[in-house]
Amino acid sequence: MELIRQGLDIATNPKHMSWIYPLLLIADAGLCGVIIEKIPYTEIDWTTYMEHIKIYLKGERDYRKIEGSTGPLVYPAAHVYIYRLLYSLTDEGRDIQMAQYLFALVYLFTLAIVMQCYRAAKVPPYVFPLLILSKRLHSIFMLRLFNDCFAVLGLFLAIYFYQRNNWHLGSFFYTTGLNVKMSLLLPLPAIGFLALQALGGREGLTQGMIIVQVTIGYGYPFRKRAPSYFARAFELTRQFLYKWTVNWRFVDESTFLSKPFAIGLLAVHAGLLIWFATTRWIKPSRRSLRGVLKLITNEPEDQEAISRRVSPSFIMTTILTANIIGMLCARSLHYQFYVYIAWATPFLLWKAGLHPIIQYALWAAQEWAWNVYPSTPASSATVVGVLAITLLSTWWGTRNEFENVQENGSVTEPHEHTE
Repeated sequence: MELIRQGLDIATNPKHMSWIYPLLLIADAGLCGVIIEKIPYTEIDWTTYMEHIKIYLKGERDYRKIEGSTGPLVYPAAHVYIYRLLYSLTDEGRDIQMAQYLFALVYLFTLAIVMQCYRAAKVPPYVFPLLILSKRLHSIFMLRLFNDCFAVLGLFLAIYFYQRNNWHLGSFFYTTGLNVKMSLLLPLPAIGFLALQALGGREGLTQGMIIVQVTIGYGYPFRKRAPSYFARAFELTRQFLYKWTVNWRFVDESTFLSKPFAIGLLAVHAGLLIWFATTRWIKPSRRSLRGVLKLITNEPEDQEAISRRVSPSFIMTTILTANIIGMLCARSLHYQFYVYIAWATPFLLWKAGLHPIIQYALWAAQEWAWNVYPSTPASSATVVGVLAITLLSTWWGTRNEFENVQENGSVTEPHEHTE
């Protein structure tokens, strides 16, 4: 009985993560080495990225004229700078194994940041193994070399610094990730509500200015071709091919390509954002949506108490639910988009308060679905189903999150371990 008690304590008490998470990182580092040495690399976009950089280095700054073997350059400037560095470190892209080991370092660094975000939110140890077990996630980093790897690093660095009340640095890293790939537009509404409540109107607007100014700064070398740059790098009307969709294979092609389907997804996306904003994301303010929006111009007397209620766990929940809403309503998800889901799902399933067995079962179903290639009606329905269950169960599981509000404005986390 004593051994069982100790085992349960190790599995559920966050204090044990001080020694568990280094072991997980070491184990995953070994796994990364085995993957690189034993599993063949798959060429998808790396060569095209390098072709883009070669044209950029020749002095071309017009995005319309930067083309590679699989398509044009359609990513913002931070992507260009990162792959410019990789170009020089990998013998102009020819040393693939060097690139793989560099991506392994990026993977491990991102994983370490993700684990620190989980620790700040007081997630119990039994959840953490799910962060290192994904076959698809390892593939995206070390066998595909996608730029989404750097975008998701920017996202979790932002969460990491927001949790530690370093909003300027958090907004800088968020914007850096956004300027690698515009997929990071998805959590922007949630970040706005967080900044407004945590910092007040004036400082909240400052975060918005940081995002705008850093974006302009990254794009500065392309200023003379600004229309071309913004039209390509932040294209919102991009067309999607049915044959590559991971999430809507169970829908017939004519429906997938139809305008009503696109408009319907956009409407659901907007509706879910409003629903979560009005019922979950504004909870620290203890105001209505209209009352929260008034904080933009009026500094409330209880601003300090509101700020304290924007806890590390609440920050992570709010940003990741916004991201999952976007993934659920996306017109088409490709395999590399799993980087935005894989490290979010374990946290949100725990936050939902589901039984650990159900958490692991849903994670396993999701992992299976994302490893089916090409996607099938069953796998794509599973992708959408798990996203929907994750989102709705998180909404339900956080319904009482601020019931334990103390007189000083602080919050007792509903999942926090007590001795």
